[in-house]
Amino acid sequence: MTPGHGSTVDGVLRRSARRTPARVAVEYRDRTWTYEELDEAVSRAASVLLDQGLTPGDRVGAYGHNSDAYLIGFLACARADLVHVPVNQNLTGDDLSYLVGQSGSSIVLADPDLAGRLPDGVRTLPLRDTEGSLLDLLAATAPYDGPEARSEDLVQLLYTSGTTALPKGAMMTHRALVHEYLSAITALDLSAGDRPVHALPLYHSAQMHVFLLPYLAVGATNIVLDAPDGDRLFDLIEGGRVDSLFAPPTVWIGLANRPDFAARDLTGLRKAYYGASIMPVPVLERLRERLPELAFYNCFGQSEIGPLATVLAPDEHKGRMDSCGRTVLFVDARVVDEDGKDVPDGTPGEIVYRSPQLCEGYWDKPEETAEAFRDGWFHSGDLAVRDAHGYFTIVDRVKDVINSGGVLVASRQVEDALYSHEAVAEVAVVGLPDERWIEAVTAVVVPRGEVTETELIDHTRERLAAFKAPKRVVFVDELPRNASGKILKRELRDRFTTG
Repeated sequence: MTPGHGSTVDGVLRRSARRTPARVAVEYRDRTWTYEELDEAVSRAASVLLDQGLTPGDRVGAYGHNSDAYLIGFLACARADLVHVPVNQNLTGDDLSYLVGQSGSSIVLADPDLAGRLPDGVRTLPLRDTEGSLLDLLAATAPYDGPEARSEDLVQLLYTSGTTALPKGAMMTHRALVHEYLSAITALDLSAGDRPVHALPLYHSAQMHVFLLPYLAVGATNIVLDAPDGDRLFDLIEGGRVDSLFAPPTVWIGLANRPDFAARDLTGLRKAYYGASIMPVPVLERLRERLPELAFYNCFGQSEIGPLATVLAPDEHKGRMDSCGRTVLFVDARVVDEDGKDVPDGTPGEIVYRSPQLCEGYWDKPEETAEAFRDGWFHSGDLAVRDAHGYFTIVDRVKDVINSGGVLVASRQVEDALYSHEAVAEVAVVGLPDERWIEAVTAVVVPRGEVTETELIDHTRERLAAFKAPKRVVFVDELPRNASGKILKRELRDRFTTG
């Protein structure tokens, strides 16, 4: 077997454990793990997984809330050479069944309150809080001492929605993620002395791979929260326990709108990271005015690249507040036209990437892989402009994907659900600017018979996860189309954004 050279996801933790064994690595609720304790727990958890009859390369679903157990489960998969499949804990019904089935997950690590949503016949292992859970079995299980995974082995399938109704699993290798961790460390100035809090879902690549794992790599002490609760976050900041926070714009907006935002002492917060969706410039300006000494970083990318591709550093915001910055250490990017040729600076085009951080393609989807990877470059589907200094600004999406609160929603999937209602003649789903969600899922419907907005929203919720359901339904007599009959969604966005 070719040696792995230590370029593995779990190797990141192992090196930190050898370097600073007694340093606290993770705090979650009333549990604290030193780096040495966390590393041993991962080895024991790897043995627990292999005791389930799993073999290297098997897929393991992860359907749980934020917790130390969720992190240990991911790292245990990496150590046992298994492929981790993070599942959005809000998914239900057909969405959930598809993800588990398409990935071929042999078993699902599931929190007890979520396990009942899984399809019948799916093997599960509780993550925590019950007898026989992953954490419960650690003490009675010997640490794993088998062969290491190789750097080129798959370690995770990151599912991401495109323009089609069905998600695609980006095949991430150990090598790709380790490269991405180093890119994050250098571009975001992560250090062992930082005191980060991780409040966003760990199933999301941004929280896990841009912050938690890179911070474990440098040896920081990490606080993991169940959710981004404003009271808890403000208490941790005021108490001096936290000085680094990542959150999507929706969370920053919520924090800025709190009645006590102006009164709380938040000067202990040194680093503020935002990303996963577009930050409204007025909100960013308000935050910077309230906390002038706070260093803001804009993080941009997508799951297929690990996910960090570009960063706008604190000293780069002036004069380019809407920019997503320049490429990180291991990412090369171009802006091209439909023929794949570079466009002049200042001209919109599709941003394409080449990087060791990139996925190997989409799991069991050769046609989609061939479409995305062309001429040696990954085609992102994002429309961008590059300036003469190498800064990128995202101006639109080539694909009709709605970024609602940092979660991607495929418009076609919502349209298909609405089309199943007998009173819907035609429908186009778009994202419209929204103060809370950044982009609100909005259905523009040509009705056939009597139907109400509430009926259609409820109808969609019965078929899709709640976050995919429209926040608003607009009724029209007809949808705008071009000469070839294609619906002009840009016209709908312009029309209903301006009222």
